[in-house]
Amino acid sequence: MAAPIAPDAQRAALAGFIGTAIETYDFFLYGTAAALVLNRLYFPTLSPLAGILASLATYSVGFVARPIGGIVIGHFGDRVGRRSMLVLTLLTMGTASVAIGLLPTYGQIGPLAPAALVVLRLAQGFAVGGEWSGAALLAVEHAPPASRGFYGSWTQIGTPTGLLLSTAAFAAVARLPDAQFLSWGWRLPFLASVVLVVVGLVIRLRVPETPAFLRVQAGRLHARRPALDVLKTHSREVLLAIGVRIAENGAFYIYTVFVLVYGTRQSGMARETVLAAVLSGAACLLVALPLFGALSDRVGRRPVYLFGACVTGLFAYPLLRLLDSGSGALACVALIVALVFGHAPMYGPQAAFMSELFGTRVRYTGMALGSQLSSVISGGLSPFVATALLPYGRLALASYTIAMALVTIVAVVMAPETHDRSII
Repeated sequence: MAAPIAPDAQRAALAGFIGTAIETYDFFLYGTAAALVLNRLYFPTLSPLAGILASLATYSVGFVARPIGGIVIGHFGDRVGRRSMLVLTLLTMGTASVAIGLLPTYGQIGPLAPAALVVLRLAQGFAVGGEWSGAALLAVEHAPPASRGFYGSWTQIGTPTGLLLSTAAFAAVARLPDAQFLSWGWRLPFLASVVLVVVGLVIRLRVPETPAFLRVQAGRLHARRPALDVLKTHSREVLLAIGVRIAENGAFYIYTVFVLVYGTRQSGMARETVLAAVLSGAACLLVALPLFGALSDRVGRRPVYLFGACVTGLFAYPLLRLLDSGSGALACVALIVALVFGHAPMYGPQAAFMSELFGTRVRYTGMALGSQLSSVISGGLSPFVATALLPYGRLALASYTIAMALVTIVAVVMAPETHDRSII
């Protein structure tokens, strides 16, 4: 007879899911706005393509701040505790998002507007830099040893949920007449985040600290300088964490941010059509992520992860061909296949896989450092690089995704199998 699951494990999984959903809602909201509206309001003096590139560059700035947030928040997460840092990241993200919703445009305050936009985006990146690792650890360190992939996947489900909510919010306001959408409609999804933050705080404050951290705390075994210690003792694992995330993170932002540029400018689809396709793929992830997380508990992290990386590379060119059809139905098929069979097998087991690479004393910092350095290289740059490659055609765009997939395949092959490791 299976052992009963502790209520703390269930609450931790729920808290990881809800908190990550809220923070990724705010973070993805900016990506959608960058692709569709911020170029017109904050960079109106530039040409249309240059305006989009400038807007996506501010989007990328958030990724530059993520390793800094990962190091700072990871330091205190390894010394003070996981839960308190997750409260801090939620408050920081919510405040920055509401401020973006209230920010005057270039036409109102001139160059100060894009400058302020960059500062607020940096604050968002700082918060997200420490958010994912802490949320993943909250779920994984509370989970039964044989189910860490499944319980860790609930934190991952928060990401498509946030994407779903942010895309749905923008899809709703995008139906407004253009003048109203540009004037005030686009601001509403940012302002709505204040309600979500309150909900997230209530849930996270009810989850106890993880048993693994409490044991470190009781034995006074904290790392004195977690960032330096993790580089001394787990430098190989940090590099592997960077590599395994390259394809997952980089391709994901191509599917969810760059596709808005490609679909509307290159393929001639309406913005509502492309947003609907993104919504379809995100909705399917809600089922796919826990399935692949649970599968990794049975067959191992590496086989599942490798499958996703291979699909990501092999489907890179067909994805663009389907989008170029201009058909909303085929765009939905393209993004569902890419996200369910490419992204989900990597992202579903990722929380457990990366947690299991590091020791408890430096686990928060190690995960944050590896994942967020990778996000700068891959996710932060991928929409910008892909947009810059637009004039060179589908083959150049597909080659970029294939290159990221190859990096991840090499990293996973070099990584140890971890699903049967103790993380205490």
